[in-house]
Amino acid sequence: MKNKLVLTCALVTLVAAVPLVQAAGLKVNEQGAKAMAMGNAFTAQADDPSALFYNPAGIAFLKGTQVNLGSTTIYVPSTEFNGTAPLSGNAPIGVGTATVKENAKNDIFIAPAFYATHSFEGMPLSIGLAVNAIYPLAKSWDDSSAFRAEIMNIAVKPINFQPTVAYRFDDWNLAVAAGLDVTHAIVTLQRMAYSPDAAVENSAYELGNMGLDGTATDIGWNAGLKWKPAPSLSFGAAYRSEIELNITGDANFLATTPAGFDIIGMTTDATSTYSRTRVSSTVSTKIVLPASLGLGVAWQPTEKLTMEVDAEWTGWSSLKELEFQFDSPQLALFNGKPKPLNWKDVWCYKFGGQYALTKNLDLRAGYMYDNNPVPDSTIGPVLPDSDRHSFSIGQGFHNDNYSLDIAYMWTHFVDRTVSNQDMTELTGATGTYQSDVHLFGGSITVKF
Repeated sequence: MKNKLVLTCALVTLVAAVPLVQAAGLKVNEQGAKAMAMGNAFTAQADDPSALFYNPAGIAFLKGTQVNLGSTTIYVPSTEFNGTAPLSGNAPIGVGTATVKENAKNDIFIAPAFYATHSFEGMPLSIGLAVNAIYPLAKSWDDSSAFRAEIMNIAVKPINFQPTVAYRFDDWNLAVAAGLDVTHAIVTLQRMAYSPDAAVENSAYELGNMGLDGTATDIGWNAGLKWKPAPSLSFGAAYRSEIELNITGDANFLATTPAGFDIIGMTTDATSTYSRTRVSSTVSTKIVLPASLGLGVAWQPTEKLTMEVDAEWTGWSSLKELEFQFDSPQLALFNGKPKPLNWKDVWCYKFGGQYALTKNLDLRAGYMYDNNPVPDSTIGPVLPDSDRHSFSIGQGFHNDNYSLDIAYMWTHFVDRTVSNQDMTELTGATGTYQSDVHLFGGSITVKF
């Protein structure tokens, strides 16, 4: 017992020490190595502490105290774009027609997760705590890319705390659970500000460099249900509510041209071509993280084989637009310019299985098809999403006291061809985005 306590303390310390770095994209389903190896088809099984994410009702069937520490390492090869963009060409005139090849910067992200559960002896009551990141976003393009008017760097870095209570009805082999999602997010954005000249076709005039930093802390809720009508069959359902993040922070604008000086209401009489002036402001915006509903059924046709099928709905229509409100009069001309998003609700389908090769070793595989929520009209370099095919494999080694799980997943983004270049707003592009992602997961569970 002493050795287990020492190991558990070390795991908790590691969670606090590892920096929380986000994966490209706005939702990371890979929150547990066991589930990840089965294509995240885990809503009905939910039989390790990561059930707190996949279906919190599953913790009601866990024994004693269990602590799980894991992480997902996400290697994001460069997203490639071929086509035209509002700044493809040589500004200030003649832009938007030259064909370019742009590559987003390569990234490696590590997203750790911590889960702890406890079932009270002699009572059908369990409690749990999860610490993870569910809706991160990060994307970086070169500072001189043809997308610099929309984005150079963006990062949404959330950390989610989920205290949960679950209750088991033993006569029915049924469990229910409910919990809170306390989400703290740090948001950063950097881009170059440009403006077209309405009288000059295919023009784009540099104004300056805009940087934003903000934070928010808000609360949502979650609930789950797990039913085992037979030893070989289980059903699961899990719901997570919307979370409205009201973000406040600071903005800095560095005027780099006479046109930029005019925007902030400063005279250019005493400036040279190389003058620079910086102004600051408080800034606010709102992001509504979507609700989600997961449904799953798991079947064990033989003692060694377990299979599961899941379907998950995500209410991405909560992301209707993005608008920043600047409080400084010098940045007033940047207000009143909402960027439409118009995302749509979508379904994700997951299939996975596990085969017990020996008493202590399980082999796993899975597949996941994820519909993308971003319409053709608003897709862009901030999140060049598309429908995704994910293939995963993994294995788990376990005994009475410990479990060690590892997983690998390859996600292929279907080539996304777009034609939404807008020379009036200097947004969008006409061309094709290509992306692939490799994910490596690992976790260890200690059982008391």
